[in-house]
Amino acid sequence: MIRTPIALVPYLVLVAVLIGGVLWQRGNELSSGQITTGEALIGGPFALEDQTGTLRTDKDFRGKYLLIYFGYTFCPDVCPLSLGVMDDALRKLPKDKTNAIVPVFITVDPERDTSKVLKDYLAGFGPGWVGLTGNLTETEIVAKEYRVYFAKAPLKDGGYAVNHSSTIYLMGPDGRYIANFDESIGPDQLAAELKKRV
Repeated sequence: MIRTPIALVPYLVLVAVLIGGVLWQRGNELSSGQITTGEALIGGPFALEDQTGTLRTDKDFRGKYLLIYFGYTFCPDVCPLSLGVMDDALRKLPKDKTNAIVPVFITVDPERDTSKVLKDYLAGFGPGWVGLTGNLTETEIVAKEYRVYFAKAPLKDGGYAVNHSSTIYLMGPDGRYIANFDESIGPDQLAAELKKRV
């Protein structure tokens, strides 16, 4: 058995305390609704149809910040709540910052979420929203680029729900990832983060 010299014990305790402090701080960041990294391989090119039936690519949004959420219109809870948080946060920003950001909803249920369905759904939110849909292959490609999980979940009535990750992404005017926020973030906190980053 290897014995630790008594003289090293205080140093080992100090190291354990420092590591614990870092983990505790990281845990607070995660529970606060924000996860941010400097360089992340999140995002990429896409070509999807918007709620007016127009083909939109990532290049159409160059020069604007994108606030992106992946969900679906039949979602009973987290999707409308997250879109509501985004919408409320944008309303809390000064007009110049609001004008610099395009809120984007990308469906993970392309089978049901046609352009018309997206148009009707997004009418319940503020102006400027862009809804994007495509076929299943196109949806899988863009979801993979953003590290988004989604899968059909059959229901007892014969229908289905869609299980999916719930993350809000902020992308820069150059199309690069800036930050992401989890579903626990509120509109005030999101607005404060956007003020700092846009």
